[in-house]
Amino acid sequence: MEKEYGRTWIWTAIDSTTRLIITFLIGDRTLEDAHSFLKDLISRMNEKPLFVSDELPHYENGLEEMFHTLIQPEPTGQRGRPKNPEKIVHEDLDYATVHKTRKNGCIVNVETKVVFGSESRIANRLESTPSNTVNTSFVERSNLNWRLWDAHLRRQSTTFAKSIRWLKAKFSLVVACYNFIRPHETLSRQSDRSFTPKTPAMAAELTDHPWSLAELLWFPSICQ
Repeated sequence: MEKEYGRTWIWTAIDSTTRLIITFLIGDRTLEDAHSFLKDLISRMNEKPLFVSDELPHYENGLEEMFHTLIQPEPTGQRGRPKNPEKIVHEDLDYATVHKTRKNGCIVNVETKVVFGSESRIANRLESTPSNTVNTSFVERSNLNWRLWDAHLRRQSTTFAKSIRWLKAKFSLVVACYNFIRPHETLSRQSDRSFTPKTPAMAAELTDHPWSLAELLWFPSICQ
């Protein structure tokens, strides 16, 4: 089946504070798709966040391409071809990665690395998030949701996706339901243990109430 249909990857970006899935892309695990994914993600944000990911090098390359300035070297006055401009990454770009070492299928060690930015600034930014450490646990937890809610993503099953078109359509609905319809347990549970339904979209102040399925399907921008 893999030879006939190929292997497809789902790229997702989640805001750890609101649990909102900001964007996703279904495609290949290539540098081109990484750039498309990051470009769309950045276009939806008003400021540079703290970026955290696994060690796939495409993220570093994509962020470097989108947040840099070209500095032209001073002329030397000597003959020959002038030096190429130097690429300087923006000082306010913060990006860290997580590396997991596995042994016999179990994680035995987790290491973090600051790729762009300073460790002290990243530590300060983490204080305002639900986690005080660099990690990818929120994305990993959402991956479990997708496998539970979308039969196309279940492992070792005959329900795996056989059409990119239908996979994209179905996953779009799954993400929309996650963001707008289904209350998030952590967001909804109050300090006194009472439960007030709150979706990621409500936490991100995109709406003031959990949507119904009819409201979601009839909303113009969702249907476009």
